Amino acid sequence: MKKQIKVSSLTTVLILTCAAALQACAPMVVGGFVGGTMVVTDRRTSGTQLEDEGIEIKGSSRIKDALNGKVHVNLASYNRQVLITGEASNERDAKYVSEIISQVDNVRSVLNEIQVANFSTFSERSQDVLIQSKVKASLVDSKDIFASAFKVHAERGVIYLMGRVTQREADRAVEVARNVSGVQKVVKVFEIITENELKGLLPAPGKTPAPNSK
Repeated sequence: MKKQIKVSSLTTVLILTCAAALQACAPMVVGGFVGGTMVVTDRRTSGTQLEDEGIEIKGSSRIKDALNGKVHVNLASYNRQVLITGEASNERDAKYVSEIISQVDNVRSVLNEIQVANFSTFSERSQDVLIQSKVKASLVDSKDIFASAFKVHAERGVIYLMGRVTQREADRAVEVARNVSGVQKVVKVFEIITENELKGLLPAPGKTPAPNSK
């Protein structure tokens, strides 16, 4: 008799994250509920996804070249809107990071959340990874929103939520994130769309979602 193994939501998120990293070159698909199952959802075109990846790579490289060792920053780009978090030793360097990122090709807007503070420790960064995973798992467990429509980033216990979502989805995701242990604050970095716009992004009932087009 075979034993059944129950996989937690957190484990599922970690597995999916690893799988996504291995398949970074494959565009995500616009999706929804197919046969009662949630499928992978990304509300950006495949072209925009590639642009976001390019922004993060180029931006990180330029910051390293200009301010190597002077700042510790993380970049998250969604629909060409760039979130910058981390630490700088002074206000001048923190502002300079914004200037560097704003000059990267395809960047539409920049949100600079860099703190003038000591660099976070390995322990603090590890804790952020855990909290971020817990928030993602909680979004997966919430059956009334598309978890994969959100990009989640954690920095010093602060959760940043990104994505093209309706106001209803935004409010629900914030509620879910706030109830996760370890979360000190939730910052919304959303692009709000209407319910009608959302319907246009989802596949027709009973149909398999088609790949994004550039």
